[in-house]
Amino acid sequence: MRVGVVVFPGSNSDVDALNALAVAGVEPVSLWHESPDLQGVSAVILPGGFAYGDYLRAGVIARFSPVMRGVSAFAAQGGHVLGICNGFQVLAEAGLVPGALLRNRSLRFASKIVAIKPQRLDSPFTRAASGQPLHIPIAHGEGCYYADEATLDELERTGQVLFRYVHEDGSPALDPDDPANPNGSLRGIAGVCNTAGNVAGLMPHPERMSESILGTDDGMQLIRSLVLSAAERDAAYGPASVGGTR
Repeated sequence: MRVGVVVFPGSNSDVDALNALAVAGVEPVSLWHESPDLQGVSAVILPGGFAYGDYLRAGVIARFSPVMRGVSAFAAQGGHVLGICNGFQVLAEAGLVPGALLRNRSLRFASKIVAIKPQRLDSPFTRAASGQPLHIPIAHGEGCYYADEATLDELERTGQVLFRYVHEDGSPALDPDDPANPNGSLRGIAGVCNTAGNVAGLMPHPERMSESILGTDDGMQLIRSLVLSAAERDAAYGPASVGGTR
């Protein structure tokens, strides 16, 4: 099975994502931003970095790149798409996941290992997770998750909140000023999915903690979840064709 990693000018976690996919046992494929052709991959990762230099604001230029036409079409047909950090920002700007990512509450770039916890274990992105807190690094200046109260309530009701920042005991860091909430995200939200459940965005970097030699392989739980879900969809519908259509 082949899983694509989009490469924008300014991406800096694409190599980490490609390596994590190889460790997970699938063929990683680099997808250049200038082409909407997804090369028949079975899932797509939008990696971290500073796409197009994050000019104007994070992700806003990247959402107009040719590859996003292919990603949007792929997602509309039920393909699995995971946006990590800057990739989450791109998905939010493209309207593929709800909400927005604002400047960190501290107004400073945050780079450290945090604890997050899956809020459900039946999604394509959490199915291989243990349900325990995962220790995964963050590296962002605009990671504060924001949506209006009505949207937040709807996300809670429909199970679209996939991850929250938590304390070591697993209790949620709901307060924006909680030290365990590294960027002031509302309700401690670290990751969400779309209504269909096949597109997700996550601020922490699971691909950077995908092997035990890195200190922990907690992140591999999420990479493996994506791979298993894509393989299951391939078994049901057949392998993806060029451009991400089936």
